[in-house]
Amino acid sequence: MADIRAIEDRSPPGGLDRDGVEAIRDRLLDLVAERELFPAADFPPPGPDDGTQSILYRLAEDGDGRHALYANACRDSTASPPHDHTTWAVIVGFDGEELNRIYDGRAGAGEPTVEREVVVKEGAGVAFLPEDVHSIHIDGGALNLHCYGRGLEHLERRRFWDRARGEWRVFPAHPDIRDARLNASSR
Repeated sequence: MADIRAIEDRSPPGGLDRDGVEAIRDRLLDLVAERELFPAADFPPPGPDDGTQSILYRLAEDGDGRHALYANACRDSTASPPHDHTTWAVIVGFDGEELNRIYDGRAGAGEPTVEREVVVKEGAGVAFLPEDVHSIHIDGGALNLHCYGRGLEHLERRRFWDRARGEWRVFPAHPDIRDARLNASSR
């Protein structure tokens, strides 16, 4: 996380640019290449009775809510609607595949249109600026790392495209974030 803070500190005035978030992606790809750091037993996906398809495990977060790193464990299949983050975001692959659809335009600017697709898997990742819009689609389970400029609990203005209503709405907080830092301190 010190490396990620340093990348952000070197950014131009006004925050990270595309090169900066891609540098964070590259650093996180180096991290997940050290596979022994992330034993699957430490990040189990939810069970069939848990009422959710995925669990976020908090690996790191600054005391002020910045620079949050999570392991996202998905049991089988899950999908998110198109959404923004209101902060920079990076997703890198570890196990399984996560299709990211990246949309043109910004949240609030009408119905989003797919611009391109990127598969996040071992050795591959994506990097987003605060206004970028994407959706996630997992089939067959996955374990990936997600890193944000601010922790998910601190992102009150994230928006998602509600297809049924044909409008942008506020994205609710993730319902199940578990603190993996407690487990790590006992080793």
